[in-house]
Amino acid sequence: MMQNNIKIAVTGGIGSGKSAVCEIIKSIGLPVFSCDEIYKELCTRPQFLNKLTEEFGGILSSNGALDRKKLAEIVFKDGSALKKLNEITHPAIMQELFLRAKNEKLCFCEVPLLFENGFEKLFDGVIVVMREFNERIDCVAKRDKISLNEAVLRAKSQFDYNNNDFAQYYVIHNSGNLADLRQKTLKTVEKIRINSL
Repeated sequence: MMQNNIKIAVTGGIGSGKSAVCEIIKSIGLPVFSCDEIYKELCTRPQFLNKLTEEFGGILSSNGALDRKKLAEIVFKDGSALKKLNEITHPAIMQELFLRAKNEKLCFCEVPLLFENGFEKLFDGVIVVMREFNERIDCVAKRDKISLNEAVLRAKSQFDYNNNDFAQYYVIHNSGNLADLRQKTLKTVEKIRINSL
C-alpha cells in the first residue's frame, strides 16, 4: 500500500533539463507542479505585485503587468536585492505549491532553488538533474536570448551543483539525447514508486 501524499522535488541548476524531466513525468500521467508557473500566476495578483513594487520600485510595464526583465536586471546585479526578492516570493510560492499538492497520492514539484532555501527538508524525496556546465550555459543563452557571459553569471549566482554530494537523492545525469533522458527519468520514477510502497 502506497503512502499518501508523497511529494518529490525535481531540481537542478539553470539549463540542466529539470523542465524536460518534468514533461516526461507528466507524459506518463503523474501530476507535476511548477514553482515557476506558480510564480507567474502570483505575479498577476495585485496584492503580490504591490509587495514587489513597494520593495523594488518601477518594475511594472505601462499596462500594470510585471516587467520581468526590469526586475531581473535589478536582482541579478545586486545580491541583497536578490535575497529580498527570494524572501518575498519563496514562502508565497511554497504555500501555494503545497496547497495544490495536498490531495495527490504521488506528485512531483519542479523547484529551481531547492537547496538555496533549505526546502529539500519539506519533501519526501528529491530528484537532482545534473548536466555538464558548458552545455547548461549554451542552453540558457539560446533559450533566454542572452549572452554566454550573462548565462554564466546566472548559473554562478545559484547553488553549486558540481561540488556537492547528492548521494542521498535520486540523480539523473542529462548527458545524452531526449530518448536517453526519458529512459533515465522513467527508471527513477519506478524506483520512487517502489520506495514509496
